[in-house]
Amino acid sequence: MRARTVLVVAGLVVGLGLVGSPAHAAPSTLLVDLAAGTGALRYGATGFLYGLGDEGIPTETMLAALRPQVTAQKAPDGLQHPNGDALKIAPMFKRAGGREIQIYMQDIYQQWPYENLGIADYLAKVDTMTRKVVADPYRSSYVYVPFNEPDLMWYSGNLSGLLADWRTVFQRIRSIDSAARIAGPNFASYRSADLRTFLTYARDNGVLPDVMTWHELGNDFYTDWHNHYSDYRAIETSLGISPRPININEYGRSSGDLGVPGNLVQYVAKFEASKVDGCLAYWTTAGGLNDLVTRNNQATGGWWLYKWYGELTGNTVAVTPPAPGGSLQGVAALDAAKKQARIVFGGNNPASGTYDTNVVVQGLGSASYLGTTVHATVWGVDNSGLNPSTGPYLVAEGDYVSSGGQVTIPLTALKGASAYQVIVTPNTDLSVAGAASRYQAEYARIDGTARVTYGTNTGYSGTYFVEGYGASTTASTKFVVTVPSDGYYNLGLRYSAGPYTGASANRSVRLRLNGSDLADVALPGTANWNTWNTVTTKVFLPAGISRVEANAYATDDRDAVNLDYLDVAATTGTVTTYQAEASGNTRGGTAVVVSDSAASGGQYVGWIGAGAANTLRFNSVTAATAGRYRLVIGYANGELGSGATNYNSNIVDRYADISVNGGTARRHYFRNTLGWSIYRTTVVDVDLAAGANTITFANASTGYAPNIDLIQIAAPVG
Repeated sequence: MRARTVLVVAGLVVGLGLVGSPAHAAPSTLLVDLAAGTGALRYGATGFLYGLGDEGIPTETMLAALRPQVTAQKAPDGLQHPNGDALKIAPMFKRAGGREIQIYMQDIYQQWPYENLGIADYLAKVDTMTRKVVADPYRSSYVYVPFNEPDLMWYSGNLSGLLADWRTVFQRIRSIDSAARIAGPNFASYRSADLRTFLTYARDNGVLPDVMTWHELGNDFYTDWHNHYSDYRAIETSLGISPRPININEYGRSSGDLGVPGNLVQYVAKFEASKVDGCLAYWTTAGGLNDLVTRNNQATGGWWLYKWYGELTGNTVAVTPPAPGGSLQGVAALDAAKKQARIVFGGNNPASGTYDTNVVVQGLGSASYLGTTVHATVWGVDNSGLNPSTGPYLVAEGDYVSSGGQVTIPLTALKGASAYQVIVTPNTDLSVAGAASRYQAEYARIDGTARVTYGTNTGYSGTYFVEGYGASTTASTKFVVTVPSDGYYNLGLRYSAGPYTGASANRSVRLRLNGSDLADVALPGTANWNTWNTVTTKVFLPAGISRVEANAYATDDRDAVNLDYLDVAATTGTVTTYQAEASGNTRGGTAVVVSDSAASGGQYVGWIGAGAANTLRFNSVTAATAGRYRLVIGYANGELGSGATNYNSNIVDRYADISVNGGTARRHYFRNTLGWSIYRTTVVDVDLAAGANTITFANASTGYAPNIDLIQIAAPVG
């Protein structure tokens, strides 16, 4: 992350990127009308096609922080790709808050285009797949997609053939799963005349899809999306068909869109405005949220855009871009309870250029709680390609006096490939937002009774703080932080804990890290609610993204506190390393030491697995006390598997069954490193006994575990 120094003057912002620049086009205007509500947030653009590979690929944190909605995955036991099975990724997707999982049923076939073996062959496969779905515990979350791009394969130039087979397959699915939700027709592009014909036939034959799907993969999306959407809704109306939910289950061009914040914001803005769902197209590798994630737990620039989108709360409000089909687009929401308005925007043509724009926020009279002078903070995030992003950086921060119920936030030299976030609050700031490693509580996602009131307290940092922890077991402030490498970091939680009836003088909150309780942190009482203190906890964090929650948990108000911010700073701690090739380890069967100059010690252990006897056991892994530890595994995995190879790399996420002291093994999948001499790390929790322990890697299937370079042991709390 990078921090930028800003100078705040009422009505004026002076900061990096906002000073004079060479003469060029007059600034455009992005108009946000807080008085024009457009409905509940759908978050529909946060969807993926093959975005999930296997359990833990990507990590659950990378999903949960985005507020995921829909993922489209391959058929159960499908052959199209080696990973991405809908039924196998369902548990993690649902834990992360996902809404529904589309099943690409034709991905049961191995080749692309799909082998056309006749409708009888396909119906037999449909029978098998549907029965597997019916038997699955997540049955109600699935949506069947019987055909994929039928206008390009099997039925090219043969719409009548598609209609007949649609009815046949639809009825077969419903005969087995009477509650089935079915999506289609899933054309490769928007085809108005064919959609009218399809819907007419489906209406007349009682086989209307529950979800309408097509793809938006071309340049015409940018200029014609609203025409496509309006035309489709008009077709429904003219045919007397009730509005179907729409899912554009493949969106984004094959080059230039995936992972690029300034391009992706245009899809986000348009889909949210239309209240439709969408899934990022699968142009690269499975399991990386379509280039939002790299190295399994690290964010690209595009990930931060979707994180901002997922943190919009309240209801959406009208955003008018300079041109409906232009490159600059945005989405905005107003949260009356939180007293915040948020705007996410970006886009320029060409994407490599820069531009100036005035963000005009009007309708302030309808949000009187914001006041006649508002505070605005602007962040940016740049395109990082497939490399880890350093995260958002502060672009500008200032106070703006309303005139006629509106303010203008002038921004210059913005980057075309970047995205930007503006947070508008009451003018209660006592300091600037701070360094990029400082996470202000009032900007975090809050749950339960936690709230931001923008009242009259003093002494806090930023624009205010989070309260609502008294008399609560549900208050939660959810920080999303990023760090560059595995290791220990000091988490500095700033808080106040003044007198509170029924509460002890000293307080505590429960820290939760990446979905698991970490520690109850003692917070000494403060003299009053305007006195602030910081308590630091040393914690081991994995490289990339972590969710750090500060939660209420007690029934006796020992957790009655207000939270100001969380600072994250690298520190040192005890991390013990064990090389895989060490002579004290035990290798079984085919497991062997192999030389590789890219490995940390010049060697690794490979050929683990493909049989129960082929194992690697680390001996004498010591722990000072019994308990849970972080196991950091250095590994390489460059395997490619079978499936369609003419449009994607069929990476394989190998797994290992990891056991401690001969106990029950835990299966862990290892994200493909895209090369056999490219080594990455993954972190697993293990329970160790005091003293010496053994840790064994195995894979009794026909597949191999990854090549193991080393392991490291670290306590969760230093």
